[in-house]
Amino acid sequence: MKRKIITTADGSKTIHIEDWNEQYHSKHGAIQEAQHVFIKEGLHYYYSLNKNCHAEEACAELSRSIEASILEIGFGTGLNAFLTLLEAGNLNTNINYVGVEAYPVSMDEINQLNYVELISAENQAVFNELHKVSWEKEHDITSNFKLQKRQQFFSDITDTNAFDLIYFDAFGARVQPELWSKSIFESMYKALKPNGVLVTYAAIGEVKRNMQALGFTVERLKGPPGKRHMLRATKK
Repeated sequence: MKRKIITTADGSKTIHIEDWNEQYHSKHGAIQEAQHVFIKEGLHYYYSLNKNCHAEEACAELSRSIEASILEIGFGTGLNAFLTLLEAGNLNTNINYVGVEAYPVSMDEINQLNYVELISAENQAVFNELHKVSWEKEHDITSNFKLQKRQQFFSDITDTNAFDLIYFDAFGARVQPELWSKSIFESMYKALKPNGVLVTYAAIGEVKRNMQALGFTVERLKGPPGKRHMLRATKK
């Protein structure tokens, strides 16, 4: 399928698949979408649930003791992983990150993206490392961020009670409805630890009902720029 690099509304670039008229990130802003859906409503929300503290020093100490395991469905351009790596440093916490991708993005495409320039120019080498490390093995990218990339179809995920947080960032149901089926979310439910959280940019009713049927508690939240709603689901 023909692919090209496009610029989204916030100035950040993404990959556009012409045959599907689909992008790896929102055309309304790649970075804005990732920050809102996965960092604010995912990572920050998870830490807020686990930081039952009041004094600033006490909260900072507790952050260091919380270790999060994150599964990303659709590693893609590495944008979500890069933002999470930076937040691990900001939160002074340890994160074990697993990114699943069936069709890895080429380095030629990665080199055309401008995320580092817009987010944290001094971390170009770190962003490059996310893409250069080998697949199927765990790597220490920084002192508090471990990454394992798995080249795998989402339907083949069999992890059980392994993750605190899932970033569900698959292509939209319009072009790949099979990635939003009840069986896929059953795998996600099994992969989460009790009280684990899944966040996704999608908010369609069928996805919400599938999650609820499996036992998730589902919230419809305000979406990122250009999208009214998103979903956050908790395994109770």
